[in-house]
Amino acid sequence: MMNLYSGTTDPFSHRCRIVLYEKGMDFQVIDVDLFNKPEDIAVINPYNRVPVLVERELILYEPNIINEYIDERFPHPQLMPPDPIMRARARQLLSTMEREIFVHIEALEKNQKTAEKARTEVKNRLTELAPMFSKQKFMLGDEFSMLDVAIAPLLWRLDHYSIELPKSAAPLMKYAERIFSRQGFIDALTPSEKVMRK
Repeated sequence: MMNLYSGTTDPFSHRCRIVLYEKGMDFQVIDVDLFNKPEDIAVINPYNRVPVLVERELILYEPNIINEYIDERFPHPQLMPPDPIMRARARQLLSTMEREIFVHIEALEKNQKTAEKARTEVKNRLTELAPMFSKQKFMLGDEFSMLDVAIAPLLWRLDHYSIELPKSAAPLMKYAERIFSRQGFIDALTPSEKVMRK
């Protein structure tokens, strides 16, 4: 059985939980208190962070790698495009999102001195993405994919991070509601995450 060591409020762990619930497979989530991590996290992950996926002798600890592994191992429903060109584009876009949006999450989570700058960066990037959703249902078109999984925890936490998007981002917020209504997303929420959104 797969075990996912998951932070109850960690947006990167949230991504992995969404994928596991979307797949509807047999797994166990081991909740980890981010402020009082058990020692075995440092043993299985040299960076002492969550999420960590453990399956027999396999240990994975990067959320995108964990999610691609799950997607390849349990291909239904498929979350990465089957076409190699589209899959490469999806990975490229995911990499861009990591560098331009998700890189700011740590500053927001820890409310560091750079948090205000991070809020502005995230707000600007998300606002730039918004027009895309006037024309399509999800990030890659009509199909829910790994890109939607990646951005969903951030969109859920906008209130929590005190990020207010302009009216021009309305298509993005409608897109967010589509994701939030998915059963896999609902099932993946922890009690601590449920209260993050007003």
